[in-house]
Amino acid sequence: MTQIHPGSGPTALRILLGSQLRRLREARGLSREEAGHLIRGSESKISRMELGRVGLRERDVSDLLTFYGVEDEKARSAVMDLLSRANEPGWWHRFNDLLPSWFQTYVGLEEAASRIRTYEVQFVPGLLQTKEYARAVITAGSAGVGPEEIERRVDLRMERQKVLDRPDGPFFWAVIDEAALRRPIGGADVMRAQLEHLLDLMRRPNVTIQVMPFSFGGHSAEGGAFSVLRFADPDLPDVVYVEQLASALYLDKREEVDRYSEVMERLCAVSTTPDETTDILRRIIKEN
Repeated sequence: MTQIHPGSGPTALRILLGSQLRRLREARGLSREEAGHLIRGSESKISRMELGRVGLRERDVSDLLTFYGVEDEKARSAVMDLLSRANEPGWWHRFNDLLPSWFQTYVGLEEAASRIRTYEVQFVPGLLQTKEYARAVITAGSAGVGPEEIERRVDLRMERQKVLDRPDGPFFWAVIDEAALRRPIGGADVMRAQLEHLLDLMRRPNVTIQVMPFSFGGHSAEGGAFSVLRFADPDLPDVVYVEQLASALYLDKREEVDRYSEVMERLCAVSTTPDETTDILRRIIKEN
């Protein structure tokens, strides 16, 4: 069975479990349609289970193991233990009323990642935002939302940032378009404090910040912001996250991940070095 790395969150464990079930099914030469019929479901249900897109029920997993010929009690117990851990609620579940379902998956993957590389065009990335900057961003995008809910959304964003404080937390590498650093979110004081916060974060060994400067002109990521997440578990593929207005894309096919990874590599090659990032941040602070 797959070795489970310490720190793997429930979302990652659900994906691992799904991939194990897929391998067992394929080893028996069975179709998703046949497996779905067994658990009183459909081919699409098996597909969602194997991709880790939905929670898995104990009865369904037990029936599938029997169908796939897994009779050894030790092997079955290992899978059912993985199921139990995958079904444990993550810390973000207390914010379920705020989080759209398509973003809950990202928070879970963010929690389990060993490396996150992100390109941001409009805002400073959420994991690097000050509380005041986050409040300004959230308020601007939450027309008609009351102050209490806005504060809970800010609290959620601050809670997400704790992943960078963990000893086993991810290495975070951000390329930020210069436009995001010059857009006066929240006013001059809030923006100045945010830029100074970025300078402080750059002293961390697990944080790298580069800037895509105006002076470079057009570049390979004109399509917009995206993130590439990598995991310690070798059975978990890299995932590309592309957020849209009211949904998100999660891409894990090799050719799609490779394409975005190549774009990220080109971005990093032409963006500022860490020393140049420090210089441009200080220059923008001085100009403001």
